[in-house]
Amino acid sequence: MTSAQPPSNRDRVLAYHVLSKHAPLDYAPGPDHLDWANQPSPFRDFEDAPRLQLIPAANALHAAFSALHQPGALSPSPVDMPHIGLLLEISLGLSAWKSQGIQRWALRCNPSSGNLHPTEAYLACPALEGLDAGVYHYHSRDHLLERRARVTREGWDGALGGNLLIGLSSIHWREAWKYGARAYRYCQHDVGHAMAALRYAAAALGWRAQLIQAPKDSEISHLLGLDRNQDFFGAEPEQPDLLLCAGPAPERVDTSSLLDLLHGAEWSGQASQLSTAHREWTAIHEVAQATRKSWTISARVEIPTLPALSLPAADIAAATLFRQRRSALAFDAHTTMPEASFFGLLDALLPRAGVPPWDALPWEPKVHAILFVHRVAGLEPGLYLVARSNAAESRLRDALGEDWEWHRPGPTPEHLRLWRLARADLRRQARLSACHQDIAADSAFALAMLADFDQGMAEGAFWYRRLLWECGTLGQALYLHAEARGFRATGIGCYFDDTVHEMLGITDTTWQDLYHFTVGTPIEDPRLETHPPYSHLG
Repeated sequence: MTSAQPPSNRDRVLAYHVLSKHAPLDYAPGPDHLDWANQPSPFRDFEDAPRLQLIPAANALHAAFSALHQPGALSPSPVDMPHIGLLLEISLGLSAWKSQGIQRWALRCNPSSGNLHPTEAYLACPALEGLDAGVYHYHSRDHLLERRARVTREGWDGALGGNLLIGLSSIHWREAWKYGARAYRYCQHDVGHAMAALRYAAAALGWRAQLIQAPKDSEISHLLGLDRNQDFFGAEPEQPDLLLCAGPAPERVDTSSLLDLLHGAEWSGQASQLSTAHREWTAIHEVAQATRKSWTISARVEIPTLPALSLPAADIAAATLFRQRRSALAFDAHTTMPEASFFGLLDALLPRAGVPPWDALPWEPKVHAILFVHRVAGLEPGLYLVARSNAAESRLRDALGEDWEWHRPGPTPEHLRLWRLARADLRRQARLSACHQDIAADSAFALAMLADFDQGMAEGAFWYRRLLWECGTLGQALYLHAEARGFRATGIGCYFDDTVHEMLGITDTTWQDLYHFTVGTPIEDPRLETHPPYSHLG
């Protein structure tokens, strides 16, 4: 008699994915109520770590948003402490404070589900004026660096190749406190948003930024000090997510040497506790373990040559745009989006060489767009599809079948793979699929992100995270390009997964809906007051 084989990591991920799906009569497991007394702090401190104050300087950065999409248009800024501070300020820093009555809360340049911000950021940097070589934690509320490790061994600066290494990690509890089992998905969405925000910010400095593929999660954890249990005693753990190299020549970084040179480093700081009580979500622990990444070989990706991205005539400073980005709370339900704005938004979702944020992702697009078009000039309301690669288009046709129209709207730019599947008023279906939220029907259009799920997972269970990162990256591009055109976007994490699959005729896991977005003309809430982001620093 043979014993049963334990489930594979892929099986464990699929089990989590099914468990964490919302359905109209069966939402994913979540808390029965919100324990406001234990709401996690959105800011982590490392007590007793040396602190280096950064100077907010975004107002002095005048690079236009359009210039970010023209490779070589901006000369590289020097890699020094002021520009490190600027990179962090316009990507992960505060964008504003909001208040209503006695309540006051911070907004950041990188969006987050429920404004809970599970993503933490670390920096491995060379010795610079005013900055020791080593590893730092970025504290966004006070715009400062907390030194976690000081490295004195020779070779550290050379291994960085004149660049910075930025590490991202997730504190799952911050999201699970409110969202329960589904929180793991939202944490990964937020990582994608943060990675894209960093890539856009690097472009504003004339730098490049790219994901470092090879290291194992355990190596990332060791480099960032996340595996130092004594430094996290009594505090919520952080799970390693990724390393992003930013600077003039990011291909020169040598992570293996950095890990070797970290031996003997001088560590400091004790992680703060974010809540005094916690509820464990076994499903999140299981999927986090199943998606841990081992060492992988980097692959080269050929990026197709496309026409230059069409951008709005009224340009805006990139730093201004990054800080004015908001998640819309409601749309006006009647404004029609101009045809040029719509096509420009979709065009911004296609990868181009040297253009953020897509050159940070070293893989071919695996996430594509299903559009509920409500109010776009020149287009009939209905269901549309945008395939972000040639190869995916034929596979999507096979998966969805020929019963749809597969009509190419006349005004569509030649390189944009936009197809109308059906003509219909889909406001009711858009609202239903987004957990009955009016914002999906009141927009100009809503969007479901359809991921090449089985093909991605075939490369390893850790690809579950990457698919969700790609969704977050798509979302960040939508946020910024909608804002640049006078519209506003909102990410929607609450949606009925299989309701969308059933509408499309998807009956297996080949393609899966992993994130929703909606874009339109926002209605501002006059009760909310806005305050400058770092006025509290004096």
